Parts: sequence; C-alpha cells; structure tokens
Amino acid sequence: MELCGKMSEIQSVFKNTSWLSLAQVTNTAFAFVWIILIARYLGVGDFGVLSFATAFGGIVQIFTDLGLSTYITRELSRNPESTKKIISNSIPLKIVISTIIFILTFIILNLIGYDKLTIEVTLIITLQTIFMSMGYLFNGVFQAHEKMKYQAIGILINTILMFVGFLVGIFLDLGIISIALVYLIGSIITLIYLYYKTSTKIVSPKIEINKSSWNNLIKSSMAFGLITVLTTLYFMIDTIMLSFMKGEVAVGTYSAAYKFIMVFTTVYTVYTYVIFPLMSKLHKNSKELLKVTYEKSIKYLLILILPIAILVSFYAKDLVLLVYGQEYASSAIVLVILIWNMIFLFVNGASTSLLNSTDKEIKVTWINGIACAFNIIINLFLIHYWSYVGASISVVLTGLLLTILMNHEIAKLFKIDTKLIKDIFKIIIGTIIIAIILHFTHLTIIPGVIVSLIIYLIFIISVKTIDNTDIYLIKEILGKNSKE
Repeated sequence: MELCGKMSEIQSVFKNTSWLSLAQVTNTAFAFVWIILIARYLGVGDFGVLSFATAFGGIVQIFTDLGLSTYITRELSRNPESTKKIISNSIPLKIVISTIIFILTFIILNLIGYDKLTIEVTLIITLQTIFMSMGYLFNGVFQAHEKMKYQAIGILINTILMFVGFLVGIFLDLGIISIALVYLIGSIITLIYLYYKTSTKIVSPKIEINKSSWNNLIKSSMAFGLITVLTTLYFMIDTIMLSFMKGEVAVGTYSAAYKFIMVFTTVYTVYTYVIFPLMSKLHKNSKELLKVTYEKSIKYLLILILPIAILVSFYAKDLVLLVYGQEYASSAIVLVILIWNMIFLFVNGASTSLLNSTDKEIKVTWINGIACAFNIIINLFLIHYWSYVGASISVVLTGLLLTILMNHEIAKLFKIDTKLIKDIFKIIIGTIIIAIILHFTHLTIIPGVIVSLIIYLIFIISVKTIDNTDIYLIKEILGKNSKE
C-alpha cells in the first residue's frame, strides 16, 4: 500500500474530469442519435458522400495542427508559466497554416475531378475541421491547467447546436449541404466560447509573430504532427480508398458500422484527455507511479471493452437493423469485424500516451509510420477483392501490428508486472464465459446483455481481478478515503 500514499495527484486529476466525462457521454449519446437520423435521411449514397467529406476533413485537420495541440499540452503540463507566450505565437501560426491548407484542399479536390456536390460538402467540412483544430489548441491549455470544465462546456455547446441544427435540416428537408453547414456553424460558435474562456480564466493571448518562436514550435511539435498524420491516415485512409476503388455506396455501408463503433470511443477519448498531461507530470516526478498508472489503465480499459466486443459481435445484425434499417443490413459484417479493433485502439491509446509523455515521440512516429504503410498496402489488396469487408479486416490487422510494436518499445522502459498479465488472462476467461453463454442460450439482445454482464461482473469480482489497491484508488477518486 506504499504507493497509495502517492495517489493524491491522480485523485485530483480524475476528480477534475467529471465535467469532461459527462460532456463526452452526452456528446456520444446525441451523436449516436444524429448519425442514425442523418444516415436514414440521406440514404446510403449521400451518407457515403458525407462520410467521405468527414474522412477527408479529418486528414486535412492534422496538417492544420502539425502536432501543436499535443506538444502544447505536454509542455504546459510541465511548465504552465509559459502559457501566454506559447499560445500567443501558436494562434497566428495556425491561421497561416490553415489558410494555405484550405487553398490546397480546394485545388486538390478539383484536380481529382470529384462531382460538384462532393466538392462543396468536403470544402464545408474542411472549414469545420479548421475551426475545430483551432479549438483543440485551447483545449490543450485547459488540459494542462486542469481546467477541463471549460473544455467540457465547449463540447456541450457544440453538441446542442449540432443536434438542433440537424433536426431542423432534416425536418425542413434542406438536404446534405445543410447538414454540412450545421457542422461548420457549431465549430465556429464553440471556438468563440473556448477563446473567451481561455482569455478570461487562464491567460489573455496576444497575437505575436516571432520567427524564432514559430520555428521552435514547428520543430518541437513536428514529431507529434507526424504521429497524428500517420494515426489519422490509419483511421481515415480506408474510407478514402473505398471511395476511389468501390464508390460511395460501399463507403456508406462501411461508415455506418464505423460510426456505430465510435460510440464506444468515449471512454478512450476522455482517457486520452486526462492521462497524457498526468503521465507527462509523473515522468518528471515519479517513474514508479507512472508505471502503475499505465498498468492500471490497461487493466481497466480491457475490463470495459472486451465484454462489449463479445456482445456486439453476437448481436451485430440486430443492432444494425434496429439502428439503421434494412438498407444498411450489409453493415453487420463490418461491425462484427471492426468492434475487435476497439481492443487494440484502447490499448494503443494508453501506450501512445505513455511513450509521448516520456519523450519517445520519435519512436511513436516510426511505429505509426510502419503501421500506416502496412495499412495502405494491405488495403490495396483487401479492398480490391472484398470491398468494405476487406477494409474492416485491414483496420484490425493494423491495430494488432501497432499493439505488437508499441509493447516492444514499452518493454524497454520497464518490465510489465506479472500480476497485470494474470489479470488480463482472467478478463479473457470472463469474456469467453460470456461467449459460451450466448452461443448455447440463443438469448435475444436485451436479456442476453443483462445476463452476460451480471455473470461477467460476478466472475471478475470472484477471481479478484479488482484488488485492494484498485478499491483504494476508486475510493480516492470518489473522495471517500479522506472522509474516513
């Protein structure tokens, strides 16, 4: 229990995320609803156009950021006194970069020869991602200063604006352009709020054009930028390649399943927001606690995602028909395959945060570069022969490769505790039990989920996967130990 006396910093950080967790859960719930509404309203073809635009916009966004947001979060977590100088130089730098990127996007889309509708929708979504990228800059400040309440409120503002906008657009039958404009308007208003709160609650940024500072920012963030480029390509390139090779209907079928799975990334997203600045501090202050934080994170994330993967695999067809309707029935097989990538996504998220926080971003860049090249190469083959099913398989194989490479690098930092390995084995046994129950009982979705989760929790508790240290940490986070 010696480590338990060192947990006050972790307790403080996790308590400060209650607003952010609530905002992300709310956003996920509303996003789940509006994706269903949009998919049903637009149909497979136009939904494929919108999915292509958001995927293309996601790739554009990484070039407008260049890793600045990640670098700023780490740097300000260690040196909060440098906030004003860094932000004041980062804002005009991002404006210049974003302007250049938008012009290049316009040229590229026209050179490729996409139809007018696809170009218009993609340009609107590109503008939206540019404003979002600027917002990430301020979110990085909030994370570093542990004021994630304002980031959370920004998420809620954007969520409400978008949900209302989508309802209006669908009700009035304004078409796909109105849907794209809702994305844009929401990001602009959210950015205004984030800038205002940064100015009034942390520092008031001033526009500074300092060549030396700009060079330093670009140089320092470049590795993070490359990581983001490669990671985003890994996530988005399958949609882009599907569009080129198989058309928008294939994209719509694939994206329906992909966007369904994104519901489960809420935990991963909140985790990344919280754990990266925390690990950056622990790398400086307590290497022992850094190791414990990483190992506990892996265990908690796997406890959560493995049973979800089993349940979604068994009920994929029911879920797709319930959510999207018969038109998207082919998305069920995609969902069965892609849900297993969530396991790798969660584990690799923890590993990436650890390596970046310990100044290993160059290693992470190489790892993601290898994975990205692997993803593109096998996509050329798998999409050609199996379309959206092949793209799904490619994602999972790439996730597996990333896990292997990440763990090889982490092994150089410290030896993983054998207790973690035993706990992972227990979690896997628990999920196998769920699979056996579902296979032989043929329960419908609601009783199947309830029975499976009850048995899973009983098993996890009975084999002591959650130990005394875990209980202590949970009490610390909830503040119960201090009351006792």
